[in-house]
Amino acid sequence: MSLVEAIILGIVQGAGEFLPISSSGHLIAVPWLLGYKEHSLAFDVALHLGTLVAVAGALLGDWIKMFRGAFTSLRETGNPFASEDGRRLGFLAVASIPGGLFGLLLNDLAENAFRSAILVAATMSIMGLVLWLADSRSNAQRGIENWTLRDALIMGFAQAAALVPGVSRSGATISAALFLGYERNVAARLSFLMALPVTLGAVILKVPGMLAGGLDTTLVVGIVTAAVVGLLSIRVLFAWVRTRSYLPFVIYRFAFSALIVGVWLVRN
Repeated sequence: MSLVEAIILGIVQGAGEFLPISSSGHLIAVPWLLGYKEHSLAFDVALHLGTLVAVAGALLGDWIKMFRGAFTSLRETGNPFASEDGRRLGFLAVASIPGGLFGLLLNDLAENAFRSAILVAATMSIMGLVLWLADSRSNAQRGIENWTLRDALIMGFAQAAALVPGVSRSGATISAALFLGYERNVAARLSFLMALPVTLGAVILKVPGMLAGGLDTTLVVGIVTAAVVGLLSIRVLFAWVRTRSYLPFVIYRFAFSALIVGVWLVRN
């Protein structure tokens, strides 16, 4: 893999992981469109390590606040979940269970049977419609303080659906939050908070395999690019949805699907 390919795929991962457009779908479709060879598992892990660094850095303050609240509650009441921050930390743990279980059970299927550009085009369009319907709700007024265990579990199952390329982890969880009545910016924050545990778990499981072959220049470039672009993408999305809708991402999903189908028809 060349350094140019590493940079391009790092950009794709960093933007696609946090913008609701599907990083996994783009990591299948973009190399297919550009004629790149399939990248290695080690490089895939490197890209996810980069976005893990991005989301951890972007929301570090949130995590510190939640852990501090949980430890304070534990010290004062004996119950770490007595405070709002402690409960939110517990809800995040619960929300991670569906994605973790489905990831362990269906990881091989997701990495092999689902690697089709046409499947990506279909799922990109379907989830584009779902995101549009969710974003069209006019009564989305719930704040992060209204997050419940039930909502966390629902969003957790939505996150698990992102094992299918093109669905988008952030797109699925943001859509679920919008359907549940959360404000657009709150939906994005909850989605990104949920991203850290599942991404961390996946990286921990796969890092030994990545390091077995050595840490070469392309892996480092992929990690850094994904981290920088991922951090920028988080900030851009937060700024955008404070006052605007998710419609541009819906339009992009349909346009990218049309591009995939058009290229497929020309090639076949």
